Amino acid sequence: MWDFIVAIGLVLVLEGLMFAAFPGAAKQAMAHVLETPDHVLRSVGIGSALIGIAVIWLIRG
Repeated sequence: MWDFIVAIGLVLVLEGLMFAAFPGAAKQAMAHVLETPDHVLRSVGIGSALIGIAVIWLIRG
């Protein structure tokens, strides 16, 4: 459970750094996401989740 909480904290840190360092690019990325079709976002989300699971599986074994 602690690993999950640490992972959420890491996500928040990375997102916060992105918004702090590149606010214009972050706004532009969000506007682009609004224009992207749902099926593309779904595919990218599933792909990202699978890559994340693979990385965790490789690291944690």
